[in-house]
Amino acid sequence: MSNRMPTFFISHGGGPWPWLPQMRAMLKPLEDSLAAIPGQLPEPAKAILMVSGHWEEPDFAVMSSANPPMVYDYSNFPAFTYEIKYEAPGAPALAARTRDLIANAGLSTHLDPARGYDHGVFAPMAVMYPDASVPTYQVSLKSGYDPELHLQLGRALAPLRDEGVVIVGSGLSYHNLRRMGEPGRIPSAQFDAWLDAAVTSEPEKRVELLKAWDTAPAARICHPEEDHLIPLMTAVGAAESEKATRIYYDNNAYGGITASSYRFG
Repeated sequence: MSNRMPTFFISHGGGPWPWLPQMRAMLKPLEDSLAAIPGQLPEPAKAILMVSGHWEEPDFAVMSSANPPMVYDYSNFPAFTYEIKYEAPGAPALAARTRDLIANAGLSTHLDPARGYDHGVFAPMAVMYPDASVPTYQVSLKSGYDPELHLQLGRALAPLRDEGVVIVGSGLSYHNLRRMGEPGRIPSAQFDAWLDAAVTSEPEKRVELLKAWDTAPAARICHPEEDHLIPLMTAVGAAESEKATRIYYDNNAYGGITASSYRFG
């Protein structure tokens, strides 16, 4: 269908970076890539569904508030960053539809009316849609980070693409906070090269490679915990047979890190 929405895996940047001039300047390539996403859609988005590396539950929880609050899930940033508001409306009706799709796929799920926007959502959304005009909601990761289950989640969510919903896996292609900058330069480049080859492989091969991501070069150096990589699985699962295009690449992010983002479809 010509109006089927693509899916995305985005590297979402660090903390409240769009509000911090020095970080924003450092991440200018990321900002440019995020700002370009609305122009890559076949029609204006009805809603954005984010799967963020910053929300994990025992099952696939679905944010259902009409007016989600804020979750300031970062530390050691200036005081004003704990007063940031990103006031995009939620999407309660779509949340219920999403819960039903997940449940009908045999995956455990529930609605969460209290959950708010974490920085894996509000930071990139502030660049993509600075006027906060597009309804936005989230689905959690499931604890355990099973790649196959998160691929299944994507497959369950795929019908939403024909209903004007943009599915975004929000994480980072490199996430080792103890080895940022120069210490992460070589491992991040090694893993990113593998990731790009895997993601741009033929769809059937892509899935098998991604399920075995932890055998990739420097995989566990780049992702000691895979919370920021697993959202990729959902973006892939929701566009399983479709071509991948790299929409962001920086080989000197955070003073030396290689990072990437992708569009599927």
